[in-house]
Order: sequence, then structure tokens, then C-alpha cells
Amino acid sequence: MEKVEKIGTTVVKMWLTDIEENAYNQVVNLASLPFVYHHIALMPDCHAGMGMPIGGVLPTKDVVIPNAVGVDIGCGMRAVKTNVRAEIIEEDFLRKIIMRGIRERIPLGLDHHEEMQDEKYLPSGFNIDRLPVVKRQYVSIHRQVGTLGGGNHFIELQKDEDGWLWIMIHSGSRNLGKQVGNHYNERAKWFNELYYSKVDSELQLPFLPLKTPEFKNYWDEMTYCVAFAKCNRSLMMERIEEVIFDALPDVEFEEAIDIAHNYAAWENHFGHNCIVHRKGAVRAREGEIGIIPGSMGTSSYIVEGLGNSDSFMSSSHGAGRAMSRTQAINTLNLQDEIKKMDDKGIVHGLRNQRDLDEAASAYKDIDKVLALEADLVKIKTKLVPIAVIKG
Repeated sequence: MEKVEKIGTTVVKMWLTDIEENAYNQVVNLASLPFVYHHIALMPDCHAGMGMPIGGVLPTKDVVIPNAVGVDIGCGMRAVKTNVRAEIIEEDFLRKIIMRGIRERIPLGLDHHEEMQDEKYLPSGFNIDRLPVVKRQYVSIHRQVGTLGGGNHFIELQKDEDGWLWIMIHSGSRNLGKQVGNHYNERAKWFNELYYSKVDSELQLPFLPLKTPEFKNYWDEMTYCVAFAKCNRSLMMERIEEVIFDALPDVEFEEAIDIAHNYAAWENHFGHNCIVHRKGAVRAREGEIGIIPGSMGTSSYIVEGLGNSDSFMSSSHGAGRAMSRTQAINTLNLQDEIKKMDDKGIVHGLRNQRDLDEAASAYKDIDKVLALEADLVKIKTKLVPIAVIKG
């Protein structure tokens, strides 16, 4: 359930029991913005980001803030249920064949495809000549599409409570989103300085006002990035399905669930149109199906939105970090984390100390996160990992 705090004249509604100092300071900064609409909402996976906390929902009046979307524009989840019994995949020989096949077909980390992918895998219906950053990156994104990326991005084989095999992907818009986000954040800084904005530049929240060319350009390129991120997940899922089909020719795949958790959108809340920035937050309208993943080695969930107006019909996007990457690498015990995965029988890639930035202990408890937002979503399906590939 939510708790409410007033910071200055701005109401902040929080679905969490505590908040780290850096994240709270960023909330104070958000609350000082003169164009916040109605209130700010914080999800239970909230932690510090760039300018704005991840797990934050920020509605604004007629401005868009690139840093309130982030640089991995359109990042999100894709999940597919199969008609395969999970115990078949849990046999080491078959599972390793499938995992090897996935690694061979999907570039990980900073890697891209050596060959350009077909145009059909990219978003359609856009005028690329009117998207300057996308146009500069257009050749490159033919090699980026269908690649996982690094950080907390992952591919998992999972099983549900009835024993069926699922596939889940977490990925975004790759370097394209970073280029677009950084470009328009710099344009917003320039614009705010030009017009003597009272929004302090140290807040890392420069904005672009509605009816300016900069706003329209960012909005169009952000929209392309959201579509590209979905195409990226779609192509990866297609390749994974091919690998599984090669191993199990009788397999069938249900329709994919696909959601984004980094974007801005025009929406109507409390009787008025506003721009809702979701940075690490999932839209959760009543009856809407979403995906909330856990950390490496923990459960993930397919959920159904309850349409809670106080959260701007949003929910968490995952477990949320409990410690920074540096802190995790410097403090967690590699052998302990490997044992946790091995004891669960999960195929994983924990090999050295630097891998600990994505260990389960670096994240909040996903079950506690779900419990805190019981008025935002209800659980439909619990998924536990069988094998995981991290970027």
C-alpha cells in the first residue's frame, strides 16, 4: 500500500518501506520542478538513477524530460509460453544444446551481428529522413537489432507452476537509445540555458517544452526507439524459438507478451492530459498483462494490472537494486553466489568477481516488492529460472 509525503508543494506517493538517500534526494529534485502534474509516484523497486530514480513515475504538464526516460529507451520484457514440459529441458544434455544455440545466434554484451540484418526486422512507418539521430545510426542498427546488450539484460528459460517451459527476454534499444537519449539531453540543456530556465542544471533534469521543434524531434525519435526495442526483443525471441524447434520439433509457442518500462506517453489522469514518464515502471491499466522479472536466480511474474489511479496505473518493473554495481562487486562473495545458483540447479554464467554486479544478492527481494504493490497488480503466473544468460 502507498504512503504519502509532501515535499514542498508536491505530493509524493510511495509503494515502499524505505528509500536510499541518493534516490530520495532525486525525488526532492523532482518535487521542485514547476511543471509536475498532480503528484509523483514511486514503485517498490525504486533506486537512484540518472537525474530521476529508476522505479519512478513522473507526470508533467507540457514538457518532456529525456533523463526521466533514460538512455535505454523502450527497454522492456518479452515472454513466451511453450507446450513443452520443463523437465525435458532440465536434462543437462538438451539444456546445454539449447543454451549453446542461443549464444551462437544472439550476440551478447557489446557485440553486434557481423552481418546486417534484414530491413523487415526494423520498425516500419517512420520517415527516417526526419529522425536525425536514427538516420546517423541507421546502418549500425541493422547489426544491433536482435542483440541482447549488457548490464541487467538477460535471456532466461523458466518453468511455471504447472511445469510448462517459458522463454523470457529483458532488453532495450541498444546503442541507438543511448545516442538519442544523450543527444536530446544535451539539446535540453542548451534550450534551458538559452531561455534562462529556473530549473537548476545540477538536477540533471533539463526539459523540452511542448510546441518547440526540440520537443517534436525528441518525441519522434523516442517513439522510434520504443518500436526498435520491441523489434529487437522480437527478433531475439524468433531466433530462440528456432533453436528450441531444432531440438524439439513438436514445440509450439503461444503469443508473446511484450511490455516496455522506459518511455514517456500522453495519457489522461485525474481528468487532464499529461505526459507520463515511466523510468523503470510498467503500465498497469485494469486487466493489462505485464511482466515483472526477479533478479538472477529468483522468480519472475506475469501480472495483471489493477488500474490504480494513484500510481498513474503503473507498477514496478523488477526487483530493483539493493546495492550499486561497485558495492556488489566489492562486497559479495563469488563462491556463495555461485552456490546459490548451483543449489537451485540453474545453468548460469557467474565466473568471476566482476559478474557479481548482477548477482541476486545485489537486488531487492522480488516477493517483498510484489507484496508492497498488491493494490497495483495481481499475480497470474509465477516463473522460476532453469537457465540464464546475462549480457
